[in-house]
Amino acid sequence: MSEHIIEALGLSKVTIKDGKVVNVTEPEITYCPLFDHHKGIKKLTKEEIAKNMQFRIDDFGMCTPQRVLRMKDFLNFGISEIMSTLLEKNEIDSVVMVLEGCGTLIVNEPELVQGIGGRVSGLVKTSPIPELITKIGEDNIVNPKTAEINQIKGIELAIEKGFKNIAVTIALASDIDKINKIKEKYPEINIYVFVVHTSKLSNSDAKKLFNNCDVATGCASKNMREIGEVESIKTVGQSIPIYAKTKKGKEFLEMRLEKIGGEKPKKENPDLPYPLI
Repeated sequence: MSEHIIEALGLSKVTIKDGKVVNVTEPEITYCPLFDHHKGIKKLTKEEIAKNMQFRIDDFGMCTPQRVLRMKDFLNFGISEIMSTLLEKNEIDSVVMVLEGCGTLIVNEPELVQGIGGRVSGLVKTSPIPELITKIGEDNIVNPKTAEINQIKGIELAIEKGFKNIAVTIALASDIDKINKIKEKYPEINIYVFVVHTSKLSNSDAKKLFNNCDVATGCASKNMREIGEVESIKTVGQSIPIYAKTKKGKEFLEMRLEKIGGEKPKKENPDLPYPLI
């Protein structure tokens, strides 16, 4: 039996077994501007979340062997869109990310990055889906037998495979020290850190992640937003801001902006997630 747990809309934990939503916990965030603007969801409830997750399963095969893996741009500005653009421009040569049914894997095609990361975020636990493992290729997956989620092993695999400019998505502050050790060990390799899924981060974790990343998303994180508003050297977006911490991160955001024709005009009162936690 294939089982997958996703920390989804509103920080609700959603359990999916064999292509069906079987459990949804109460959301901690009741409003998300992205799901309002794109799906018309005014209030996140267990019922709305279950409906949206089942729609994804039926629409593009989320958490099933029928998963559609490639996709064109969806949002103007999301982490997967930025990384896709960086691959197109040969600014990076690989992305370490996470896919249902595969766990941590290495991707070097822009449409794969978008199709994987643009459709599903917050994957907490997954189990192997052989059809997806075959499509991605076992040698691109950290542990095809267990579909382990381990971004550190993902970076190590990317280095073993000869990649030199590696982007990695992380959500755990505990990964930072390990990544810094890898950077020290391989000074000739560039590892760019993209912090995702930041809602409900503690202040100390938000600081550690922000201080050691290139790019971070604000999500519904009170702490990440407070830090980003003061320390970001380039911020794009208002409802869900994306922050650059490093000069390279700033360049990455600007490359994406150049591709989509520049920033949208600022709103006086942008819609924000509620509550920020």
